[in-house]
Amino acid sequence: MADDFKNEIPEEELPEGIIELTDEDGVTSQFEYLTTIDHNGELYVVLMLLDDEETDDEEGEVLILKIEKDPETDEDIYVSVDDEEVSQAVFDKFLAMMDEEEE
Repeated sequence: MADDFKNEIPEEELPEGIIELTDEDGVTSQFEYLTTIDHNGELYVVLMLLDDEETDDEEGEVLILKIEKDPETDEDIYVSVDDEEVSQAVFDKFLAMMDEEEE
């Protein structure tokens, strides 16, 4: 089953570019918003987990989630991407965009 994440915190209470998501198990984590990418007519958000003590990498791992509408509330929800090909394609677009910004 796909994980659904909802942004439960009013945006004005968090620093700019930081979002806090709560998963379906009630676990809350903070992420840095990197970008939104359109892939085949669907939107995906690219986030980086903040305060990830398990990795000492200079570059953190990114999380790619599909943006969908909650049918009950019509609010945006972020859904995990189960299709590895789609996830890789979105990640490749993200890398290409980062390369363009460096030039």
